[in-house]
This record gives sequence, C-alpha cells and structure tokens, in this order.
Amino acid sequence: MSIFLYNSYGQHQLTPRQILTDPVLFLAFGFGSGLAKKAPGTCGTVAAIPVYWLFMQTGGVAYSVLTVVATLVGIWICGIAADKLGVHDFGGIVWDEIAGFLITMWLVPMTWKSIIIGFVLFRLFDILKPWPIKWIDRKVQGGLGIMLDDVLAAVFAGALLLWAFDAGLLGS
Repeated sequence: MSIFLYNSYGQHQLTPRQILTDPVLFLAFGFGSGLAKKAPGTCGTVAAIPVYWLFMQTGGVAYSVLTVVATLVGIWICGIAADKLGVHDFGGIVWDEIAGFLITMWLVPMTWKSIIIGFVLFRLFDILKPWPIKWIDRKVQGGLGIMLDDVLAAVFAGALLLWAFDAGLLGS
C-alpha cells in the first residue's frame, strides 16, 4: 500500500522519487505534501503552517518581504513544475496554497484561532472560487495563472479574517 496516489504524475509520468529529489518540484509539491492521495491542496495548506510560523518569527517587515518573495518566486516554481509535468495547474502543485496561506495570515495576529480560521477561510475561497477567482483560474495560464487565483482567494480570506479581528469577533 502506497501513500502516493499514483506511481507517476502528469503527462510526462514523473515518479514520486523524481518529484521529491528535484528541488523545484519538491517546492512546487509543497515539500511532498502535494503527493497526498486525498486533498493535495488541503495538505499543501497544512504544510504552509510551519512555514508561516517560521516566517512570523522574523517580525512584520521580514514576514512581508518573505511572503512577497515566496509569491513571486512561486510564479516561476509553478510554471517550471507545470512544464516538467506537462500539465497546467496539476493538483499536486501546491506552492500556490503555501503562498496563499501566508497572504491570508499577513495582517492578523498569530494565534491558534487565527491559524484555524484563516486555514478554513482560505480553503473555502480556494475551493469555491467565487468571481473573479474562477474567471482568473480559467483564463490566466502558466505559473502566473497557477498562483493568481490562490493569491486572490487569500486576499479575500485575509480581508475577512482581518475584518473579524477588527470587529472584535476573534478577540484582540
């Protein structure tokens, strides 16, 4: 019994070993979380939590810089991964979820409550894809397209999370 969904991934039939040993694919697949049998996007978002915690240890300005860099580099990472797999926005490419979670959590205090609610909100917006997220997901190609719908889902989720904090619904 394998923990992996497939023995090979994408049109180019890459093996889990090839994905885990290629630095770009390793990042694109969220340190391997995108190889999960079920819900790779959710697993990728789970993998984002320790990254978020590490980034938060650096302080606000550094967190902002690291999040912007992770997002911009993610365009390249996801584009290269899609080319290597031969599939645009392959489900196992989850770097966009990692960057999306970092964006969701950008302006809110770091608490377990914010992490859980931010996680749920980001996943909801990413899965449901309300307008214009769905339109972007269908129309924008390449690494930018892979990243942009998750960035927008994160902005929506982060704005809602920030509003909940500002309104006093989640404490101070």
